[in-house]
Amino acid sequence: MAPTVVRDGPFRLFFFSREEPRIHVHVAHPDGEAKFWLSPIVHLATSTGLSPKQITEAQVVVQAHHKEIQDAWQHHFGG
Repeated sequence: MAPTVVRDGPFRLFFFSREEPRIHVHVAHPDGEAKFWLSPIVHLATSTGLSPKQITEAQVVVQAHHKEIQDAWQHHFGG
């Protein structure tokens, strides 16, 4: 299961259920995908198919929705 948290422009932010306990979010784009850690700061974990500009844009989207992502994580995974 991969619940969508946010759609923002060409980006879809989502989680994979119980992939790993560290808070993170996946970002899908028509050209590729990235994974961002949310703590202690938002930073890129991995990416495939995205240009450096698209990665920067994705990170801006993740930062803009940081609270919403954290709240959705807590709701979905608990605690």
